[in-house]
This record gives sequence, C-alpha cells and structure tokens, in this order.
Amino acid sequence: MKTDIEIAQGTQMQPIREVAHRAGIDENWLELYGQYKAKVSLELMEQLQDRPDGKLILVTAISPTPAGEGKTTTTVGLGDALRRLGKHVVIALREPSMGPVFGVKGGAAGGGYAQVVPMEDINLHFTGDMHAIGAANNLLAAMLDNHIHQGNELEIDSRRIVWKRAIDMNDRQLRYIVNGLNGRSNGVPREDGFDITVASEVMAILCLARDITDLKERLSRIIVAYTYDNKPVTAGDLKAQGAMAAILKDALKPNLVQTLEHTPAFVHGGPFANIAHGCNSLIATRMALKLGDFVVTEAGFGADLGAEKFLDIKCRIGGLTPAAVVIVASIRALKLHGGAELEKLHLEDLHALERGIPNLLKHVENITQKFGLPAVVAINRFPQDTDAELALITEKCLELGVKTAVSDVWAQGGAGGLELAEEVIALCEQPQPQLSFIYDDGDSLEQKITKIAVEVYGADGVDFSPEARRELRRYRRLGFSHLPVCMAKTQYSLSDDPKKLGRPQGFRITVRNVRISAGAGFVVALTGDIMTMPGLPKKPAAENIDVDPSGRITGLF
Repeated sequence: MKTDIEIAQGTQMQPIREVAHRAGIDENWLELYGQYKAKVSLELMEQLQDRPDGKLILVTAISPTPAGEGKTTTTVGLGDALRRLGKHVVIALREPSMGPVFGVKGGAAGGGYAQVVPMEDINLHFTGDMHAIGAANNLLAAMLDNHIHQGNELEIDSRRIVWKRAIDMNDRQLRYIVNGLNGRSNGVPREDGFDITVASEVMAILCLARDITDLKERLSRIIVAYTYDNKPVTAGDLKAQGAMAAILKDALKPNLVQTLEHTPAFVHGGPFANIAHGCNSLIATRMALKLGDFVVTEAGFGADLGAEKFLDIKCRIGGLTPAAVVIVASIRALKLHGGAELEKLHLEDLHALERGIPNLLKHVENITQKFGLPAVVAINRFPQDTDAELALITEKCLELGVKTAVSDVWAQGGAGGLELAEEVIALCEQPQPQLSFIYDDGDSLEQKITKIAVEVYGADGVDFSPEARRELRRYRRLGFSHLPVCMAKTQYSLSDDPKKLGRPQGFRITVRNVRISAGAGFVVALTGDIMTMPGLPKKPAAENIDVDPSGRITGLF
C-alpha cells in the first residue's frame, strides 16, 4: 500500500494557470510560486463583488482520537466528488504548521487519494506565510523591548508585558525563558516566552482581516503590555503596525493549489483550533464563495472547538452562514471513545461502538439543535468496518433526524465521496438556514464562556481562577465585554480533561486564565492544561523525514 506522500508524488499535477482558469481566475491575478502554486491578488475581489455567493459547506468532526477521523481528507474528497457530479467547486483549507508536521500529528493536506498538492510544499515552507507571520510577531516584540531599552517613554512596566515571541515549531524549551542578560547593552532582563506561530494573535488577525487597511487597523490594536499606572500599551503606541503590515502584505493574499483530481483549492491561514480559532482566512473563504457554486471548507479538530469558533467567531465577524455541515466520524474512533483498546479496533465491537456513539451524537445535537444548521454524518470507512457497525451508527443518527453517508475518499478519491456529495447537495437545496449563535454580543464574558461550556461541551458549569476573574474585570473596564470568546481547550474530550472520552457527564470546566486579542477581536479563555507552545513527543515524526540527492522528500505523512 502506498503512503500518502508516495501517492502525492506519483500524481501528475496540472500547471496552476490551468487550475486557476478552472476556478474562474484570470492569469493576470496570479503571482506564481513555481508551476504548481500561486498567490491570488486581492484586487480580484473588486471584480467579483457583484457576484452572488456560492453555497458554503462546513466540514467538522467528532472529538479526535489516535484512531483517526479524516476531516481534511473528507473535505478534499467531498470537493472532488461534487466536481464529479458537475458542480463548480472551490475548496478552502488551513495551512499546516510545521510544529505538528515534525511532531506527532503529521501533515494536514489530506490523505490517500484525497489530498491537496504539492503536498511537501504545503506541509513545509509553502509560500512563506508562516515565516512572515512569525517575523511580524517578533518585530513587534523587538520594538517593544527596544522601546524599554531606549528610555521607556511610555512607562511600560516590564513585569506586565503580555506579548510573546513566536516560532513555527514545537519547542517546549522556549515556553518560559529569561532574556536581556549579560549587561546593559543587551537590553532589560526579564521573563519572556514563545508561542507557536499558529497561536500568535498575528495569525488570527491575518485570518480575520478584510483587506490591508483592516489588517493595519487590527495590528495597531494589539495589546502588548501595561504601564505602571495600569494603562494598556498597543502596537499602535509603538508605531509598529505599518512595518508589520509590510511584512504581511504578501501573506495576506490567498494561496491557490489543487487536489489530486485538479479541483481548485485555497490553502491560506492556519490558526490551531485548540489554542486559537481554527479556521482558514476570511479573505480566502470570501473569494472562494464568489468563484464557486459550492465551497467546501473545514474547521479544526472536533465540532466543539473548530465548528463552534467557525460559527460563533468567523461567521459572526464575516457575516457567513453555512448551507450544510458535514460531521466526520470513523467507527474506529467511536469504538475508542467507547473504551475499546487501540490494538483491537479492527475487531467488530458493537458494545464499545454504542458506548462511543454519544460523542458523535453530542456534536450532531450542537450543530442541528444549538446552531440550527442542517447536517449529515460522513462515516469515514475503514476496510475492517462491518455492516452491523455501520447500521448502528445510521440508526442512532436517524433518531436525531440526521442521515449518514459512507465516505471512502481515502482509497477512491472523489469516486468514494459521491454518496456524501449527493446528501450535501440535497441539504443545500433546502431554504437557507438561519444560524443561531451560542451567545449574544451583549452577554458578559463570563456568560459567554459559561454558555459555551454548558451548551456545547455539556458541562455543569465553569470555575474561574482568581487570576482569570481579575483579567475579566480588567477587560470589562477596558470595554471588551462585547467581544466573542475563543476557548483554548483540549481537542481530545468535550471536557477540559483529555482522558474523559465519549460524552462525559457531571464535569465542570476550569478557566485558569484569559487573554485579550484586541486586534483579532476576541478574548481567549485558557482551560485545563492547554499550552500555547506544544512540545515534541518521545519519537517525533521528524526522525522519519529525509530528502535524497535529487531533492525528493520521504517520510512525510
């Protein structure tokens, strides 16, 4: 059996000019990065503004497990399947971070015969967007420390700096550091730390900005520190927004690539969903909606994280409403949620499956009953799945009024997603749904956090640490209560405890701290033990990655 990278490298890609033409993009709007990837000029949107939007399809999933769910693979395969049915389709995905690529998760370009290519480029440097975001983040950090070193005109309290440096790598050694050592000429000694680039507020800003003007305005609102008399200091106060925007001007443009079946795909922006808002850029989504009759996009991790943030943050800010939602599940993963052993997932186990299905059903309830959107469950089929197991999932979903469709896009590409595509088309032919948000803008930040925890996660309530309550009071005084909330929570459980699988009951969510992302326009609530700088596992994926003398990369997955 071929690996993902072998399948990708064995595919004959089409020149990106041809893919762009298929999407309805004239060559004049392209900025080529070699033969098979390009950036698209933001000026194209001015030409498209009078076109009606296509149908937006959101792909989400159950709480992820080591058994695999296949959300991005399903997104790509569904796009290819819709195109096989004669639909004009554009796919919109996030860019992978090199942290997980070299860590435990691997790449994020799909899998099997449902991938976006060039797979190696997308998973590594791609068009340099991640590097630009990290550079803009670190320029702001450098200007902040330089301002203090050069006399501190703004009277910044160096003990109350909240802006961290960033790097696109899993490196636990950088979570907490001390810098500015070894003499006065080297700066002011202080405690500092790094976030992974995808957790940087700069990433969130790039993904939510409408254009370069909005980008600069958002960058200027970033709060980096507080003064001795408790006033916030912003990037605008440091006059950093112009230079930061100059670094980001090309990164703001969407990246165009293709699937293995040559369906156009935007891959742009990459915030994590467990520590950020987990959606691709609003610019890319809007451009795709003007170009395609159907736009298939995904939101990170399970529906409690990525989908909730897509709907409560991105759709609220961008004025979007999905016409249909696909919830991806695998029998293997649900059996793991039901207590089956990882080594025995290939065996039929209806009891474990029945115990694990409530995880899926909670996500279905959230999408259909809490948010009010039509949904279909995509069962990502594995060879060992039995008819009895498939029937059990179908029966339980039908009790909630939601159909299922078997998806075999990993093995068959678009051909394996035709059943799912037909169900999605049927949902999209219904009247446009009315999206209901989990909370109102006028709710307090505590109320917003509590509504997410209780309504979406199924918690009994929320416990706020003294530090979190202190920060919430500060944000209320500063006038940020109207902002939406971005929950930083483990992806592995509906709770904030990664060991509580399935559909846990009788738990509370602990918010240990909150952060303001004034430029992005939301408040981040940190729960449980969630980290904004991951570490590498005992055996990182990087150990298996290599390149031969011809430049051919191996070991990526």
